[in-house]
Amino acid sequence: MANEFTRRGVIGLGVAGASVLAGAVPARAAANDGRLGFAVVGLGKLALGQIIPALRTTSGARLAALVSGHPDKAQRVAAENGLPADAIYNYENYDRIAHDPRIDVVYIVLPNSMHPEYTIRAFKAGKHVLCEKPMASTVEDAVAMVQAGKAANRQLMIAYRCLTEPLNVEAMRRVRSGSLGKPRLVITKMVRQSNLNDPSDAWRLDMKMSGGGALADMGIYGISAARYLLNEEPVEVRATSQTDRNDPRFKSVEDLYAWEFRFPSGAISQGSTSFDASDEMAYEVIGERTRLVADPGCFYGGNHLSLVQGGKRTEVPIHEIDHFAREMDWMADVVRGKAPMLAPGEEGVQDMRLIKAIMDSAANGGAPVKTDFGYRRAYDPVAVIPA
Repeated sequence: MANEFTRRGVIGLGVAGASVLAGAVPARAAANDGRLGFAVVGLGKLALGQIIPALRTTSGARLAALVSGHPDKAQRVAAENGLPADAIYNYENYDRIAHDPRIDVVYIVLPNSMHPEYTIRAFKAGKHVLCEKPMASTVEDAVAMVQAGKAANRQLMIAYRCLTEPLNVEAMRRVRSGSLGKPRLVITKMVRQSNLNDPSDAWRLDMKMSGGGALADMGIYGISAARYLLNEEPVEVRATSQTDRNDPRFKSVEDLYAWEFRFPSGAISQGSTSFDASDEMAYEVIGERTRLVADPGCFYGGNHLSLVQGGKRTEVPIHEIDHFAREMDWMADVVRGKAPMLAPGEEGVQDMRLIKAIMDSAANGGAPVKTDFGYRRAYDPVAVIPA
């Protein structure tokens, strides 16, 4: 099945391709223009600042409904986006989406600990699910989400926007080409300042709701990047952590984690994350001959990619896009059977297991933890996204 989608088979980045994924679930074309209807669950900072604005530019997806516990906010957002009153749901009547033919896909944008409940309820309502990362706060909940999707015969995609974003795909392509020489070291730095007074940070600083503080929120970008840049899975990790317990932000979560992954090819990845550092989302791949640098590499915009050789830096031109529009259009095409699933629930489970392994190693003084969990990515983004 992995060979069904190639660069020739997907003629648009996240837009209709020629091949049909075996076993894909047919979707009803919502609205007269054929776009699939998305219900956005949770109207926090990410939904309001990125996801709903992106749905105004998507070619294959459209905003069909809102789910919120704040009626006034939901009514305002609905009015701003031309949604009727009956397209607004709350967490109590959420299951009624089963009877709403306008909704094809549910996008879960809630605190991590709430992802499993609303994902599983969406599957029971017969809807496909796009869920923010990390996909849950525990490995067990993540596995349950995958099982629920399979039982419902519906698609579960985790919101790894970087897997279809031009800069990151180009970085993967450069590594795969061999132009850097054999990759020896991948360094990822994913850090930012957190604010306990910001509601969107308050739950991230709660271990039960987030499942890992900075490691789950920012560190997951570095964990994922090392894996997709090298196109392989780590077999062992050693990690350490450092936290000031006098800081009120860090009563239940760790602040700073640093870890080292060992890969089968012989490459090593060094990752770090913190909720008490100047904002940075950068990585570099050091090859035998050339160094690839993405600094920044994972922000919503304004990223830069360059090659460094012999002290000379060459900027790689990148076409900027709306990451969330691409992500939702890709999901729409997956549902239609016109694009491969690049970020299935199993991808999210893999990162959840690696997050736990990092935490376990750090909790045991940096003792090595085996991480060959048997997961292998079904599709390499480079193989299915045109250059």
